[in-house]
Amino acid sequence: MNTYDNHNPDLIGATWRKASYSNGNGGDCVEVTNLDSGRRAVRDSKNPAGPALILSPVQWAAFTTGIRTGEFS
Repeated sequence: MNTYDNHNPDLIGATWRKASYSNGNGGDCVEVTNLDSGRRAVRDSKNPAGPALILSPVQWAAFTTGIRTGEFS
């Protein structure tokens, strides 16, 4: 997992979407975008100019499994 700012070439022009597990009332919201080679980037929707985490396919799978199983609750 790597942290990048939005000036990283991988993130320029990225199309972000609100993650399905984000709540809709301004709380803990993240945005996700698909990158090449199956990677995903994740950022805080309240700070779109802030850093983003870029996850490999294996890291993304572990992250989403953790969300579904309540690991981060």
